[in-house]
Amino acid sequence: QVQLVESGGGAVQAGDSFTLSCVVHGFMFEYGLIAWFRQAPGKEREWVSSVATAHNTTEYADSVEDRFPISSDSVKSTVYLRVNSLKPEDTAVYSCVAESDPRNRQLAFVCRPYVYWGQGTQVTVSS
Repeated sequence: QVQLVESGGGAVQAGDSFTLSCVVHGFMFEYGLIAWFRQAPGKEREWVSSVATAHNTTEYADSVEDRFPISSDSVKSTVYLRVNSLKPEDTAVYSCVAESDPRNRQLAFVCRPYVYWGQGTQVTVSS
């Protein structure tokens, strides 16, 4: 059974930085595509970034590129999202997701059908 467990969220001030973690269980981590999505109150869910763990290829949404680097550690089966220089508009529930179907490899990371989801972790940024 695949399980994704996020941690690291919290309430911070604008300009702060910290790291979200996602531990992945029961999944072929070294062949997967792991991503972060976020959903702010009253808004649609937004893709943030993805990492293909086999070769550490990454992609980012324009709204966070350069501020939110994503990385993976295959030994720990963990993906990290470093959230830097936070803004109030970054307030959202951040969820870790995964998929590994080789039939999807032609799709852009943002378009992949992520079938495994974590429970999410709240990030609240005050001004």
